[in-house]
Amino acid sequence: IRCWSNIPFITMPLSRAHGKSFAHRSELKHAKRIVVKLGSAVVTRGDECGLALGRLASIVEQVSMLQNQGREMMIVTSGAVAFGKQRLRHEILLSQSVRQALHSGQSQLKDMAIPVLEARACAAAGQSGLMALYEAMFTQYSICAAQILVTNLDFHDEQKRRNLNGTLHELLRMNIVPIINTNDAVVPPPEPNSDLQGVNVISVKDNDSLAARLAVEMKTDLLIVLSDVEGLFDSPPGSDDAKLIDIFYPGDQQSVTFGTKSRVGMGGMEAKVKAALWALQGGTSVVIANGTHPKISGHVITDIVEGKKVGTFFSEVKPAGPTVEQQAEMARAGGRTLAALQPEQRAEIIYRLADLLTDQREEILLANKKDLEEAENKGRLALPLLKRLSLSTSKLNSLAIGLRQIAASSQDSVGRVIRRTRIAKDLDLEQVTVPIGVLLVIFESRPDCLPQVSALAIASGNGLLLKGGKEAAHSNQILHHLTQEALSVHGVRDAVQLVNTREEVEDLCRLDKLIDLIIPRGSSQLVRNIQKAAKGIPVMGHSEGICHVYVDTDASVEKVTRIIRDSKCEYPAACNALETLLIHRDLLRTPLFDQIIDMLRVEQVKIHAGPKFASYLTFSPSEVKSLRIEYGDLECCIEVVDSVQEAVEHIHKYGSSHTDVIITENEKTAEFFLQHVDSACVFWNASTRFSDGYRFGLGAEVGISTSRIHARGPVGIEGLLTTKWLLRGDNHVVSDFSEHGSMKYLHESLPLPQRNAN
Repeated sequence: IRCWSNIPFITMPLSRAHGKSFAHRSELKHAKRIVVKLGSAVVTRGDECGLALGRLASIVEQVSMLQNQGREMMIVTSGAVAFGKQRLRHEILLSQSVRQALHSGQSQLKDMAIPVLEARACAAAGQSGLMALYEAMFTQYSICAAQILVTNLDFHDEQKRRNLNGTLHELLRMNIVPIINTNDAVVPPPEPNSDLQGVNVISVKDNDSLAARLAVEMKTDLLIVLSDVEGLFDSPPGSDDAKLIDIFYPGDQQSVTFGTKSRVGMGGMEAKVKAALWALQGGTSVVIANGTHPKISGHVITDIVEGKKVGTFFSEVKPAGPTVEQQAEMARAGGRTLAALQPEQRAEIIYRLADLLTDQREEILLANKKDLEEAENKGRLALPLLKRLSLSTSKLNSLAIGLRQIAASSQDSVGRVIRRTRIAKDLDLEQVTVPIGVLLVIFESRPDCLPQVSALAIASGNGLLLKGGKEAAHSNQILHHLTQEALSVHGVRDAVQLVNTREEVEDLCRLDKLIDLIIPRGSSQLVRNIQKAAKGIPVMGHSEGICHVYVDTDASVEKVTRIIRDSKCEYPAACNALETLLIHRDLLRTPLFDQIIDMLRVEQVKIHAGPKFASYLTFSPSEVKSLRIEYGDLECCIEVVDSVQEAVEHIHKYGSSHTDVIITENEKTAEFFLQHVDSACVFWNASTRFSDGYRFGLGAEVGISTSRIHARGPVGIEGLLTTKWLLRGDNHVVSDFSEHGSMKYLHESLPLPQRNAN
C-alpha cells in the first residue's frame, strides 16, 4: 500500500516482459516503466524567460499519481537554461541599476541593455533551482526525486553506462523518481542561434535522443514525449490540409513533410520522430503529444497511459484496414456521391438491401447464433440485452418491410424545395433539403439497428459510420457486408462504414472535423457517456426512457389492462416500455385496481411502490428507491396521484420526456393531458409501444430524440436532413437596393413545386 495526497490505496499489479512494443493504444495501461520527456516549450513560459510553474505542477501531479499506482516513472527535463536566464537576467539588471544609479543618474535606467548570456552559464545557474522546484513539488505527494546529469560521453564509456544503469535501477527500486537532464554546463559550446533572444540554446535534440536512449537502456515500456504541438502531422501544423497522424508506423516518413522547430527547441519534430523510431526499434512504445495546451495538459499523461486517443502513437503493427479517420473521409465522399444520385437510384439501393435481408436469411441467423452463444458462454450480457441481440425470421421480415417503406417514402426527401421567395425582379431564393453530412451511430446489442440506420442514411444521402458492440460482431459483419453489396449497385459502397478497429467510443466522439452528428442507440449509461464525451459534435437521442401511463377515474375497464399489459410486457427491454404506472387515488380498492394488480402478477411483473402508494397500504411491495428508474425488465413502479394536474407534474418532475400516456374516456381530461405534458410523444388510450418509427409510418428510425432542437420523437428521414439556401440572380448587387438605388425588395412568396405523388 502506498499513499498519495495522504490517502492510502492498493497499487495495481503491473507486469510485462520487455522486448516488444505495444501494438495498440489500449495496451498502454499495462505499461509499468515510463519515461516522460519534457521539451523546452513545455517547461518554459511563453516569454521564454523562466518556468511555466502551473504546467510543471500539473505534470508532477500526474507523474505522482502514476508512481503511486505502482509504476516506475522517470522524467527527462529541459528548462535549466531558461530558469538560469531568468535568474542571471535579474542579477545583471540589479547590478546595472545600482551602478548606473551611482554614476549616471536615474534617467538612464530605461536605456539599459541586457547582454547576450552564455548558455552554459545559464544552465549552471538554473540547474539547482530547477531541481529544487521539482523536489518541492514531488514532496507534496510524499515522493522523493533525484537528479542525474549526463552527457553523450556517458553513453560511450561502458563503465559509466553500467554505473548510470545501476543508479537508475536502485532509485526506481526505492520508489524515487529520477529527473534526468543533459549536463548543459559542461557540454561543448553550441552553434549560435536566435531561438531564445539573448541566449545561445543547448540543442533540445540532445534531450530527445537522451530520452530515447534512456528508454531503451532501462527497458522502458513507454516513452511520452511532450512538446508544444498536438503530435505528428502529415505536413507542417498550421498549413492548409495539415492532419494529425493518429498512429505512425516505421516507413511512413516519406508521407510526412517536416516543418520548422518549436519556439525554443532546436531538434524540431524530425529529431523527435527519429528518436521515437529508434526507441520503438528497441522495444519501447512512444507517444508524442502536446504538453502546453491548457485544456489537456492537466491530464495528458494519464490520458495517454489510459489508452485515450491523444497525440501520435508509434506502432510497429500496421492494421490491415483503413483508420477510422480514413473511414470517415470515405463515408463523406461516398455520402456526397449518394446525395447526387437520382431519388429512384437511392430507393433501388434500399429495395436491394431489403431483398438481401430475406434472401440471405440463413447466413444472417447463423452469424447471430454465434453471437448469442458467445454472449451466453461468457455471461457478460443481462437478459434484456440478450433479447435485443437476438434476430429471428420474423424480425428480418419486419426489417425488410420497414426498408421498403423507407424506399417508397424517400423519393423526394433530398433536394425538396420547402420555401421559395422572390427577393426582387429576377432574384429568386429557394430553401432546399440537403443531407447533414456524416453520421456516427453507436449502438449496443441490437444488430437489427444496422440495416435500419443504413437505409435511412442512404435515403437521406448521408455518409454513415457505424460502431457496434463486440457482442454483435458476427451479426454486424454480415449485415454490413450486405449493405455494401446493395450500395455497389450504384457504385457508392464506401458511403456506409463499419468501425472494426479498437477505437474507444470517447475517441470517436472527438472527431469533430469529420463527424457532423452522433446518434447513440443503447443503454441510458451509453447515451450519457456519449453526451459527456462529445466535444463540438451534436448528439441526437435520449439518455433514458422513463415512460408513464396515467389511469384516470374515467378510464375504460376494457382498455386499461390491455394497454398496460402491452406497454409493459410486450417488450420490456424497449426504451418505449412502461416504467411508472400512475393511478388516480379514487381507483384504489376498486375492482379496476384489483384487475390491474392481478394482470401484472400473472405476467410476473415485479411491482415497486411509490411513496404515496406505499402510505395507503398496510403490507406494500418494496418501496421504490427512486422514481426515475428505467427498469428495462418485467418490473415497474406504481404511484398514486390526486388529479390529472398532479399526474402531469409528476411526469415533468420524474420523467425523461420520452413517451407518456393517459387512459380515460373523458375527452376534456385527455386534451388537457395531451396539451400540457411536455414529452416527445404523448398518447391517449394507446400503448407506449407505438412510439416507434416503423409504427409511425417512417419506415424505421435512427432513434428517439427527447431534445428540443432539430428533431424530436422517432427520427426518420426528415430528422437526418438540414437545409441550404439557393439564390439565383442576374448581376444583382446590394448597393442597388440602397436608399437611392434603382431596385426595391419585393419579398414575394412563390408557390412550391409539386411533390412526388408516390
